This record gives sequence, C-alpha cells and structure tokens, in this order.
Amino acid sequence: MMKSACAAALILLLVAPGVGSAAEGDAGATDRTKLGEFVPASQPFPAPAISLADSSGSTAELSDFRGKLVLVNLWATWCEPCLREMPSLERLQSRLGDRIAVIAVSEDRGGSKVVEPFIAKLGLQSVKTYVDPKSDVGHAFEVRGLPTSFLIDRDGRVLGRVEGGAEWDSSKMLGVIEPLLAGNGVVKASSD
Repeated sequence: MMKSACAAALILLLVAPGVGSAAEGDAGATDRTKLGEFVPASQPFPAPAISLADSSGSTAELSDFRGKLVLVNLWATWCEPCLREMPSLERLQSRLGDRIAVIAVSEDRGGSKVVEPFIAKLGLQSVKTYVDPKSDVGHAFEVRGLPTSFLIDRDGRVLGRVEGGAEWDSSKMLGVIEPLLAGNGVVKASSD
C-alpha cells in the first residue's frame, strides 16, 4: 500500500504542470518538460557536489568522473518506468564503453539489500550502480519524480535532463549524446 501511494505521488509530480522547482540555471523547464525527452538546460550549470555509495559501501564523488561525459540516472525498484529503461542504459554503456559513464543511483530506502536482487535480475554489468537510501542525490539535483536522468559534461556541468523513462540507446538519444562525445559541444533536445 505504501509503495503504491509513493508511486502515485511521484507520477502526479511528473504529470502535474508547474509542480516542483526547475533545476538551477534552468528556469522555465517545467513548461518545456516532455516525459522521456532530453531537455537541454538553458545554460549549463555546475553539477552538485554529491557522494555516491555502491552496494558494498565504497564511496565515489561525482567529481571523480570529471573528464568524461556522465549520465546520472535516478531510479527505484518499485518504479515501473525505471525498470523498463534500465536495459537501454545497460546497452548504451556497453555500446559506448569508456567514452561515457552511466551511473544508476537507486533512491530505494531499503538500500543495497533491496537493489542487489534487481541488479542481478536485470543483468546489469556495465552500468555503475549506487544506492541513495536517504535521497541525498535526488535532493541535490532537485528531482521531481523518478526516473530522472542528467547528462553532465566533461567539466562537471549539467547539460540537461530527462524526466520519465527513455530509450537511451535509441537513435534519438544517441543523436544527443554522440555529438557531445565527438566534442562539438552543441546540446540539442531529443525531440529536435
């Protein structure tokens, strides 16, 4: 019952126009948000300083990934759109290899004991997975619902976000990511 209520609340937050705050440097994003579409930030802005913990308790800082394009995906095991998008994140990481760091951060309150069985069931091996049972990462990024993903450039700046599930290895999303990997620096919406 509690999981259903939480899921309904998060869906409502994603669907209700004007609810929640836009990320820093991206005023007006509420009006432009389309679920599953990459929406560029009006101006790239510094990613929050966050600490990530893996299921074994080892920590990493987001800044440890500087010099690489980073996709931070916030998700939960009870979130159906999150689970549907996970295989595409795995395929994206496998396809692009060390050219990108795909980081999946679980917002499940149960931490690794809840997350590890799902990681195994989904067969995630390439995507780096972390747990955030207190939702510190979600709060730092001002996430309004799950799944939400952020694309961060080599200099640690947020280039944009996707709210809702996406097919990350689709030609539409690769059309956003591959030019950034090539270094042309032009950030475009996935709906362009």
